[in-house]
Amino acid sequence: MPGNLRFYLRGKSSSVWRYALSETMQALLGWVPGIPGIGMRAIAYKAILHGDGLSAIEDRVRIVRSEDVWLGRNVYLDYAVYLHGGAGGLHIGAGSWIMNGSRLHVFNFRDLPQSGIWLGRRTFVGEGCTMRGQGGIRIGDNVLFGPGVQVLAVNHVFTDPDRPIMDQGITAEGIVIEDDCWIGAGALVLDGVTVGRGACIGSGAVVTSSIPAHSLAVGSPARVIRDLRTQPLTRAAAEVFRGGMDRFR
Repeated sequence: MPGNLRFYLRGKSSSVWRYALSETMQALLGWVPGIPGIGMRAIAYKAILHGDGLSAIEDRVRIVRSEDVWLGRNVYLDYAVYLHGGAGGLHIGAGSWIMNGSRLHVFNFRDLPQSGIWLGRRTFVGEGCTMRGQGGIRIGDNVLFGPGVQVLAVNHVFTDPDRPIMDQGITAEGIVIEDDCWIGAGALVLDGVTVGRGACIGSGAVVTSSIPAHSLAVGSPARVIRDLRTQPLTRAAAEVFRGGMDRFR
């Protein structure tokens, strides 16, 4: 088998027969819209990925290296979500929602032992989010991601001005986002950081260093402006709505 083809197949599946099965299954059922399609995929896709119970998978969802993907009970994958497994795996906890156009990619083409993406229970990933898991991304339970958030557990080395950056390698330390965090729309979380439990990251912030638990951080680079335990926010003046999505979890 030519080297380029072998590299391509290795990125798509752990074996030729798994690749053929996954591609055939998604070609036959991946386009079927509405409740009939969701029902068929909930049952049939158990042949190509791992999971606990049934999940709701909308049409046009693309799953690559499906043998590395694990979906918990009542996971919801919205239209045009892209999941790409790899060594280390891609795990989505029970009751989590991945919304339209989001891309979760382990991206482990260098056989890094720490790679993978792990999402906890009842985590909500808003529209158009991107996660790259070379260094490993570990996300707790009850975490909220606004639209367009990027979580990138990788960095390119560019210390030698005489060599192409492409040839200087990467670092991949990993990212941890603990339980009960809210990452605001358009925020960027970079490699090597931990966002502590209950922290809130403002929209558009660039997180380059770790954020303590129960902190509010904003800006580029993100800086802590409030401890939400010792300086709690005043009650919202607008009407507060609760529930709704909990009925599906």
